[in-house]
Amino acid sequence: MTQNMSQKTAQKVTVHQTIDPARTQAAPFARATRAQFMVEDDKAMLRAARDLTKGLGEARPGIYWTDMLLSAGLGYAGIATAILSGNLAVQLAAGLVAALALYRAEMFIHELTHIHRDALPGFRTGWNLLVGIPLLTPSFMYEGVHVIHHKRTQYGTVEDPEYLPLALMKPWSLPLFVLIALLAPVAFLVRFAVLVPLGLLIPAVRTFTWERFSALSINPDFRRKPPEGDFAARVRWQEAGASVWAIALIASAFVFGWKPLATALAILSLTAVLNQLRTLVAHLWENEGEPMTVTAQFLDSVNVPPPGIAAEIWAPVGLRYHALHHLMPSMPYHDLPEAHRRLARELGTDSTYEGANHPGLLVLVARIARSTMGKRG
Repeated sequence: MTQNMSQKTAQKVTVHQTIDPARTQAAPFARATRAQFMVEDDKAMLRAARDLTKGLGEARPGIYWTDMLLSAGLGYAGIATAILSGNLAVQLAAGLVAALALYRAEMFIHELTHIHRDALPGFRTGWNLLVGIPLLTPSFMYEGVHVIHHKRTQYGTVEDPEYLPLALMKPWSLPLFVLIALLAPVAFLVRFAVLVPLGLLIPAVRTFTWERFSALSINPDFRRKPPEGDFAARVRWQEAGASVWAIALIASAFVFGWKPLATALAILSLTAVLNQLRTLVAHLWENEGEPMTVTAQFLDSVNVPPPGIAAEIWAPVGLRYHALHHLMPSMPYHDLPEAHRRLARELGTDSTYEGANHPGLLVLVARIARSTMGKRG
């Protein structure tokens, strides 16, 4: 036992000493930056991430199903209450609860892109039927797209559908980036209720819709390639289901009036804004298009670890550990907190790993805003 403890201590010391000796000796409390690792990875940190997280990584169906079902159920109950209640205060409170709950339920789309196809039998179909199609964001809009964001040679480049150098853009681009999400629910409604049926008649519309409006991306230059194989079959049934549902929603306004639909769209607009705000601080957005090492990608990404529970609200389903997720994309969301604890404990506060840890939402927004101040005009 004593020998094992000695080996563990020696390993810990080795990790600390090999992370970046020049940096830690010159400035032991300096935060690691993306620029320091653009050419060469911190291999010691990458080894530690692999070795210290052994025993983690198995997706637990009980956690996934319970979390998703409770979040979706609470969200739909909130929408129903907001629609049916005649009390403004109750409507506002119910709408807020619904937006937060549905936001959490919807964020499981991120997990669907990373978990092994055999890990959670039926979960992808169940999520699409209960969340993806009702909210007009079926999983095909993220699957096959998000993986590009994790590719070593494409992250942060013009080929990345989920990257914009926001920190290097004009100051007005930040509020515009967040507020444009208010229109997302209406855009999804038009896509599925109008463009999909129209595309059945006009191939050019179908091609345009798929290339430009079939991915949850933020890069306006991204063009999606046609689906192939089994994925194409999934696209067909998900898109058909969402199209029928969208048409039914519009038709419901002629039966029940526009208030129920308008209320639901308003709640979903808040959900979309919350997600866009989270996206704004998911990275530092400081890359100008050049390929990056894994370590540089990690440091351009953001962890907002405990203490504090606010990040669990605005970055749910493990997204508060977004930088760690970029180190281990297949790690289930429920194992990320333990993985973070192990790495933080072993690597310490003067390590490269600490460079991706940030204190909170407002600090991150302020950092990006300050960066844009030099880009006036």
